[in-house]
Amino acid sequence: MKRISLKSKISDKIKHSRRLVFMRSDFEELGGYDQVGRALRNLTAEGKLIKIGYGLYAKARTNRLTGKPMFTAKGGFIQVAKEALRRLGVKWSPSDSEISYLEGSTQIPTNAEVIIFDRFNRKIATDKFKLQLNRS
Repeated sequence: MKRISLKSKISDKIKHSRRLVFMRSDFEELGGYDQVGRALRNLTAEGKLIKIGYGLYAKARTNRLTGKPMFTAKGGFIQVAKEALRRLGVKWSPSDSEISYLEGSTQIPTNAEVIIFDRFNRKIATDKFKLQLNRS
């Protein structure tokens, strides 16, 4: 009887989940802290996940043009960042630039920006994108 590796268990859980953002604690029932970390690091290297912060990972797929990993979320980094804040339990609201864009402005916001109401001091970012946090 063949044993299923921890990496394939985590990969299956990610594949069948509707979530776009995963926390390291989502997989703690599958194995030890170091083992889960190693498996997540391997999945990131394979392009199935993108690390967006300390213990935060986003579901990824391979871009057909560049061959590099990209977010599976239709809203891209902005949608992933907002879901990450929700998963972390942080109270936030959209920034003024995003509200004006949603109301019909033609100016597309360049950076993901939100207003934070709680104490929060973590970075949500990749090598190309960074969530801008404004305090209320």
